[in-house]
Amino acid sequence: MSDAETMRELFDRWEQVWHEGRFDLVPGCVAPHYIRHDEAGDRTVTPEEYAAELAGLRQDRPDVRIIVYDHAFGWDRAWYRFTMKWTDRTSGQIRTRAGLQTYRIEGGKLAETWVVLQPLGSAWSDVLAQESWTKPIR
Repeated sequence: MSDAETMRELFDRWEQVWHEGRFDLVPGCVAPHYIRHDEAGDRTVTPEEYAAELAGLRQDRPDVRIIVYDHAFGWDRAWYRFTMKWTDRTSGQIRTRAGLQTYRIEGGKLAETWVVLQPLGSAWSDVLAQESWTKPIR
């Protein structure tokens, strides 16, 4: 299997974690020490700790969707331009945040990530999103 095919498989599983709540897939997607650089600061989490974080996020935002506009895979890196979309449980209003995320892959798993998010209410203006995280519009 090529590196690109391995990456596609990884991110197809990662999309299931986010969109279907398949937290059982996290250990197969995340390295034993997953380094995160995001709004919470720089930290290292285990697959179990990160699965718990994602479960908490999904409990607060049960309909969360990550809408991908474009991505690229290369060597041991991947990046995504996306909008996160969910319904606020208190107000019932749709919320969005646009972002960019870069990943470092090691041993076929997510080893490190850098996330930059725009303010609440932001979204990319693209009309068409990708079919899935790994399948661009054709």
